[in-house]
Amino acid sequence: MIGERLKELRTSHGMSLRQLAERADVSATLLSQIERAVTDPSLETMRRLAGVFGESVASLFAESAASSSVSISRPGNRSMLISPKGRVTYERLTPGNGQLEVLRAVLQPGEMSADEPRGHPSSECVYVIAGELVAQIDGVDYTVAAGESVSFDARLPHLYRNASSSPTEIILSVTPPNP
Repeated sequence: MIGERLKELRTSHGMSLRQLAERADVSATLLSQIERAVTDPSLETMRRLAGVFGESVASLFAESAASSSVSISRPGNRSMLISPKGRVTYERLTPGNGQLEVLRAVLQPGEMSADEPRGHPSSECVYVIAGELVAQIDGVDYTVAAGESVSFDARLPHLYRNASSSPTEIILSVTPPNP
């Protein structure tokens, strides 16, 4: 999905792989792999690519013109998002339509979503499927147990961490998407 959209943006702007790679400061080989869905880009790479086109990161998830308005998300066919510095890998459960992003992640003991809290213009809701999550929102730690959720204005600086000794599985919803 991301690869199709990237290729669509690149060709509509009349750019070759090499030209886009140079402007985004990434390798043409990586771009080719992303377009062919061989690999998933990191959030940092997506930010660079979106910046070249003057678009938001969410635009890279927008459905291509040929996409259907109905989508079934199946294991093995989902794209993955890697948080900055490879902290957490998120599995995309929704297709990009610019309105809603739903992600699944498993945080291992001691793992955090980012080095520092960060805000963005969205609303978020995190549902804990298993384990226990500490959601740090605007400098305050909120402990969220399995079966519970926390919703907040994502403009507030935030991050997630697993302070327990067991894996924590979460579902994260963001609207509008803006990782």
